[in-house]
Amino acid sequence: MPRRCQDSAQSGTAVGTSSAPDPALVARAAAVDDELRLLYPDAHCALDHDGPFQLLVATVLSAQTTDVRVNTVTPALFERYPDAAALAGADRAELEAVLKPLGMQRTRAERLLGLGAELTTRFDGVVPSSREELTGLPGVGRKTANVVLGNAFGVPAITVDTHVGRLARRLGWTEQKDPLKAERDIAALWDPERWTDGCHRLIEHGRAVCHARSPRCEECPLLAAGLCPQVGV
Repeated sequence: MPRRCQDSAQSGTAVGTSSAPDPALVARAAAVDDELRLLYPDAHCALDHDGPFQLLVATVLSAQTTDVRVNTVTPALFERYPDAAALAGADRAELEAVLKPLGMQRTRAERLLGLGAELTTRFDGVVPSSREELTGLPGVGRKTANVVLGNAFGVPAITVDTHVGRLARRLGWTEQKDPLKAERDIAALWDPERWTDGCHRLIEHGRAVCHARSPRCEECPLLAAGLCPQVGV
C-alpha cells in the first residue's frame, strides 16, 4: 500500500534568518498551526508513494500539474519502472506514453531518464538524504528536495508552494513572494517540529478555505479566533 507522508521531530536545516522575529508574531504563528492541527488532523502529502524513490519521482512530475493528476499515472509508472535502474533503462517512447496524461511528456520523460541515470551511476540507485545531493539531481530544485527530506526522510523541511506562500503573506508572516525568502521567514516563526506537517496543514486550508481569488473569510476559524490579519485581502 502507498505510504502517506509523516512528520518527524528530528532536527532540520533551513536558510538562516537575519534578525529575531517579533515574539508576538511567533506566538501567533504557533497558535495558527495549533488551530489548523485541530481542523486538519490527517493532513499529509497528497502524492501517493512508497519510499524515497517514488516520492522523488512523483514530486518531479508534479511541476506544472496537480498532485491528483500525478497520482493517476504513478501506479502504472512504478509498476513498469520500480527503481532507478529500471527508469534509467526505460524506452523513451514507452515512458512518454505513460506520462502523456500529464502533458509535456517529452520534457518529463527526459527529466526522469536523467534522474534515473544519475541515481544509478552516482548513488547506486539510492535516493540521497542531503539537500545538497538532492538538488544536484536532474529536475530537482530546493522545493522538491524539501518535500523528499521532510516526507521520506523525516528531516523537518518547509515546502513553499503556492498555497503556503499565499497564506504566509495573508497571515502577516512574510512579505516575500520569493519561495526561498518566504521559507526563511516561516522558519524563524515555527519550531522545526512544525515545519513538514505544518505546511501540509496550510495547503489543506488554502485548498478548502483561503482561496487565491475569493477567500472564504466568513467561514475561516483563524479569522474568528483573531489569528489572521487578512493582509492583502
